Amino acid sequence: MGNWRVYVVCLYAAIGGFCFGYDTGVVSGVLTMKPFAQTMRGKEELNALEKGTITGLLLAGCFVGSLLAAPSAEMLSRKRTILLGCLVFILGAALQCGANGYAMMVTGRAVAGLGIGALSMIVPLYQSELAPKNIRGRLISLQQLMITAGLMVAFWVGAGTERIASDLSWRLPLGIQIIPAVILCLGVLFLPFSPRWLVSKGRHEEALDVLAKLHAHGNKEDAYVVSEYNDICQQVELERSVAVTSYLDLFKGTVRRRLVLGILVQVFQQFTGINSIMYYAPTIFKQAGIPENSATLIASGVQGVLNMLATIPAVLYLDRLGRRLTMITGALWMAVAMLLCGIVMAATGHVSYNSDSGANEIDMSGNKSASYFSIVMIYFFVAGFAYSWGPVGWVYPAEIYPLNIRAKGTSITTAANWLMNFVISEIVPIMLSTITWGTYIFFGCCCFVMAACVFLFFPETKGKSLEEMDAVFGGSVLAFRDIKKHANSTMPTLDASVEKQSFGDEEKH
Repeated sequence: MGNWRVYVVCLYAAIGGFCFGYDTGVVSGVLTMKPFAQTMRGKEELNALEKGTITGLLLAGCFVGSLLAAPSAEMLSRKRTILLGCLVFILGAALQCGANGYAMMVTGRAVAGLGIGALSMIVPLYQSELAPKNIRGRLISLQQLMITAGLMVAFWVGAGTERIASDLSWRLPLGIQIIPAVILCLGVLFLPFSPRWLVSKGRHEEALDVLAKLHAHGNKEDAYVVSEYNDICQQVELERSVAVTSYLDLFKGTVRRRLVLGILVQVFQQFTGINSIMYYAPTIFKQAGIPENSATLIASGVQGVLNMLATIPAVLYLDRLGRRLTMITGALWMAVAMLLCGIVMAATGHVSYNSDSGANEIDMSGNKSASYFSIVMIYFFVAGFAYSWGPVGWVYPAEIYPLNIRAKGTSITTAANWLMNFVISEIVPIMLSTITWGTYIFFGCCCFVMAACVFLFFPETKGKSLEEMDAVFGGSVLAFRDIKKHANSTMPTLDASVEKQSFGDEEKH
């Protein structure tokens, strides 16, 4: 189901993910450049607090931006919120590129963070409301694919400019990010409005027209189009009748369960340890026995390429494998990789205290086989994340909420992601410098816990329309008990405290 138009629209919207990935990845290289430090503070290197502030203010801006995007998405539309997020991001990127001092740089980082936070929340939401149910996972996964593409491009652009002796070495990589943002900003004007948002605003004919163009080459009489349109209209009327519109409704009935699970997905995504690898790859590869700068650069670059390529299977097969199986297998894969890496480091490495840096360091240079094994395990870990929790972390929260509070719910879960991202960025350097190999053991254990939680509590959402999520989350809290029942279910009674009986025995699509 779905013709080429829905693929083009969702892929184009995913350029917001590219901006997100690029801006997140470009700063790690820029912070180490001497011309950058000279312009910012008139010295050859920024201290840890100054670097941390530049990184942290982006994350703080993302947290706030993801929350502010919710009222904008409901009032202005999903489409216009993407446009607004782009404009804010362009302003922040321009401030960074033209910065003449530290104050202007941190201001630019915070402003860009507002734009990235808004885009990271609104793009998956927009994609979910356009996508047919049988390929919704594939289309939302394009967001993660573009994030990884942005990270990869940012790394290699930084690697290519780091040897330039002038300010161009850092202004160029910071300025390049304006290009995809401008492309998205101009193109979004031609993208359709979300049909679900149009119906919620009473613009029924426009909604039917969008559904027809996206799914049936403009045929408004197509059976799928008519069925989807009727389901959306019924859901909107239902939610209006019970006033499902405020943040308080997120804490009522089955919606509370969805909020908890949506937040857990985003929190778990960060506690896989992926950003410990992305942010601190040079330190990790050095611990694994690759001390030379050039070798570390190559190892980190290969990791970025692998991260992107390993996301492609999720785009192709997520809607066949389902969300549960993908998350469980991905968590187990990552757990094994992290534990083996940590165990080998502990067994073969020598931990010593460096009085100059005030940190523990692990030396594996005496055992090349163990060193290479640890690096391979890190690559296995990245591949495991890329096909599972990377894309599903965006797919699952974007598809589980009722329409009238979908923007609010998605904004809270996205904000949780950015909050945990900040926490991880703060604690990982401390963990690497104190418990060294224990860092990998910790994240490996977290992944085992995640697999168990998904098996116990997370219902399957593949193949269900957004309007059927009331039924999916209306069963037992122990989700594994309801897997067979939901596979053959029709629409049951909605939760009485938030969603009344609506569709009786009507069967979906």
